[in-house]
Amino acid sequence: MEITITKLEEINVVELVGDIDANTAPPVQEKVLPLAVSEAKILIDMTNVPYMSSAGLRALLSVHRQATAQEAQLVLVGLSEEIKDTMEITGFLEFFTTCDTQASGLEALKIA
Repeated sequence: MEITITKLEEINVVELVGDIDANTAPPVQEKVLPLAVSEAKILIDMTNVPYMSSAGLRALLSVHRQATAQEAQLVLVGLSEEIKDTMEITGFLEFFTTCDTQASGLEALKIA
């Protein structure tokens, strides 16, 4: 799992590469949770995440809860159809703002 965090203006962009499973979900959560501070804007680019287990879903939910508690904005981009379907079936998708591309995700955060 590769985790790259860059800052574009006031937006933290987190790019994830690789599967998010029981082994990789804890480091993802460890790196992303501290970004969810008061009124932060966070974009998580999952374009290069082919697989996400239930541990990955839990990690994303933790980030969502922290962001909501801090009144931060969180956008997920580049979800594969398989991950999107899993999130929809489990009801997780309704918690997140999602966009197809990083550009559209950045735009959504700038407007909000």
